[in-house]
Amino acid sequence: MPAPAPDPDRTLDPDRTPDPDRTPDPDRTPDPVPASVTDLDLRLVRYFTVVAEHGHFGRAAHALHLTQPSLSRQVQRLEQQLGVRLLDRTPRGTRLTDAGEVFLPCARALLGSAAEAATRARAAAEPSRIVVGYLTAIIVTPAVRELRRRHPDADVRTQHLTWQESRQALLDRRVDALVARLPFPTDGLHVTVLYDEPRVLVVPLDHRLAGKESVTVDDLAGEPMPRVRDSDPAWSRFWRLEPRPDGLPVPDGPYVDEVEDKFELVAAGETVLVSAAAPGFALRPDLTAVPLVGVEPSQVVLATRADDRGRLVTAFRKAARTHLTGGFVPREPSGR
Repeated sequence: MPAPAPDPDRTLDPDRTPDPDRTPDPDRTPDPVPASVTDLDLRLVRYFTVVAEHGHFGRAAHALHLTQPSLSRQVQRLEQQLGVRLLDRTPRGTRLTDAGEVFLPCARALLGSAAEAATRARAAAEPSRIVVGYLTAIIVTPAVRELRRRHPDADVRTQHLTWQESRQALLDRRVDALVARLPFPTDGLHVTVLYDEPRVLVVPLDHRLAGKESVTVDDLAGEPMPRVRDSDPAWSRFWRLEPRPDGLPVPDGPYVDEVEDKFELVAAGETVLVSAAAPGFALRPDLTAVPLVGVEPSQVVLATRADDRGRLVTAFRKAARTHLTGGFVPREPSGR
């Protein structure tokens, strides 16, 4: 019987046999004998960078779709591999130790180099491959089908992304093209505007503005608007309609993380929501959308890495400009 293939996510010291039942002790001092650099698990390195960026194990676990205890154990494994403590817990979350401050930029560079190596290897392989990322209620199917028709040898994949991870997924080379809504930072990216989506106000059916033909920013005075943790300031201002013409601050609504959370809070009367009137998205029956006039529309764009001139990325740019024009009949608005 042939030997099993090694696990690609881990590189083990051949002189060590891990104990699968061993549970790391959170109070245990990391192993004073560090592993060699070839033993570093890139998955653990990425987990550490996400915790460092969020400054909180709970929020980082949510972003990574892990449980908090599991994430904590994974970071402890990395600390044991390195032989140093990288993070200290505080009443408000976590903070980097001196060793963590030094390791973080190196960790990011390591992940970037690994992603670059993987991308170049895939580009040299046959068949060629491209991953197209897209956000909720953005339809990429016509361009993807055209790309597959013109390049039947290619491995063309799609991946749904949350707005929080979309730009980073492109920079980290988890996707090769991204169809998303502005605003987001575009440095290092090649961005093409595909079409506009008008903005609407989403309110419960019994709200004072429900049933109006349209509303303006002035009509929203005093209405709380949701906040999204760790959001880009420009993105937050765009969807909260800040600053207001009267100069008054926008009342803060509850914090939200997911699209469905937003709609639930709107239905409960705790907030109102500015959204994009996107094609093919059905709004739940206890909510209604009112056209918002006097504001700029949301722009749907295609973003790729500025230095990516691969044949499939170039072909998808052409297909997107031709086939992703917003020419669908909008039914109801989307969450972002």
